[in-house]
Amino acid sequence: MAETKYFTDDNLNAAAPQHNTSLTLAYRTFGDPKNPAVLLPSCYSGKIGNTLTFLYLDKEDAPVLRDYYVIVCGLLGGSESSSPSNVPDQIQGPRFPKITYEDNIKLQHKLCLSLGITRLHAYMGFSMGGQQAYTMATLFPDFVERIVVLAGSARTSWHNWSFLEGPKAALVNSVDFHDGNYQTPASRGTRAFSRVYATWALSQAWFRERSWETLGFRDLEEYLRVAWEGGQGAWDAHDLLAMIYTWQNGDISKLSIIPEAERGDLPKALASIKAKALIMPSRSDFYFPPEDSAEEVVHLKRGELRVIQSIWGHFAGGGGGTKADNEFIKQEVKRFLAT
Repeated sequence: MAETKYFTDDNLNAAAPQHNTSLTLAYRTFGDPKNPAVLLPSCYSGKIGNTLTFLYLDKEDAPVLRDYYVIVCGLLGGSESSSPSNVPDQIQGPRFPKITYEDNIKLQHKLCLSLGITRLHAYMGFSMGGQQAYTMATLFPDFVERIVVLAGSARTSWHNWSFLEGPKAALVNSVDFHDGNYQTPASRGTRAFSRVYATWALSQAWFRERSWETLGFRDLEEYLRVAWEGGQGAWDAHDLLAMIYTWQNGDISKLSIIPEAERGDLPKALASIKAKALIMPSRSDFYFPPEDSAEEVVHLKRGELRVIQSIWGHFAGGGGGTKADNEFIKQEVKRFLAT
């Protein structure tokens, strides 16, 4: 297992200049640093150790990224990089600054430069990772040659924003959240959060076909209790909320690099991207539906759309679907990287 390393920006956090602190990025590297570099960021409630591992740690077949230098970064707020649960007391918990994708990408860019990487062969991410891919290509158009967006978007849609309000409301209104000033884990709130979140992650067909049985669960209740309450439901409440803030405010057309007169013009922001782009939504994704991706690809100079035909909803984009889903992603990514 690769060692987790940490990169700290020496400059003060631009998101909260009133705090005398800096942001730290957790990351791991795989492969030979002399090879072309590929960066993979983590997603919502994802960890470095489970981020797109089927692309670079595949034991059954030669990994897609075996000939690349792979850097895997933890999302700010995601409990491994700087997050409400692990920072100094003065910005811990509810005092943690509001972090954006721009904060993440600027820190990742500095990490790359510190590793001697002056150009990425590819940046690929799932979900919030895909939104980071779009952000990197917009903020640093000459730094990244290719992006792969797996079940992500250039701007968080209003439907997506509204979905996130549901689990968030269940959490912040729980009896043990105490307006964010909890002294012991707000576990009732985070477990409620995970149950509200769970249904949105998968399709109606997934439930109709009792797909939890393919994962070894006796029934749906066991699946929700073990996989969701025992997983996402065990997270720190403020970490979950910090990541939601980043997600809900995702919009490449409002980045600092965009001229004031063009803020909010998503087609123009997409057209500014120089990188080749492989956009891969899941057919049954409630968060980032393929219809949204199709509208984005129209405005990309060098974009192509490949839809993952799966009933595994949002999960299909991150390697959480079937073996056939993962094989389709691997084949498309391998082809794209060679173009």
